[in-house]
Formats: sequence, structure tokens, C-alpha cells
Amino acid sequence: MLGLTAVLYILVASALGGAAVITVLSLDLVQGWHIAGAFLGGCLVALPVAILLGRRIYNALQGPKAI
Repeated sequence: MLGLTAVLYILVASALGGAAVITVLSLDLVQGWHIAGAFLGGCLVALPVAILLGRRIYNALQGPKAI
């Protein structure tokens, strides 16, 4: 599950970090620390999202449990 979560983190962090940077740039905040802070914030938010997605996908691939 750790490998799946790591791959998901790479994808989710780039998506959320990129969305945060686009948001900051659309607000006309073009200083470097604004952009870097937005990207780091997106990467921090992506960690729990990747963990939750990894758990859900891992549990879905296990299939129904036999009693």
C-alpha cells in the first residue's frame, strides 16, 4: 500500500500544487514566496488526500471478504 500511496502522492501533489499556484497567480501575487508557499501548501494538503485515496483503492482491490 505504501508504493500505491507514494505514486498517488506524486500525482495529487502536482495537481493540487499546480492549482494553488494558478490561484495565486490569478490573484496577481507574483512574488516568489507567494508562489512557493502556494505550491508547498498544495503539497501538504496532498499528503492526507493521497493516503485516503490509497486506502480506498487498496481496500477496493482486495475484494469482498469471505466469512
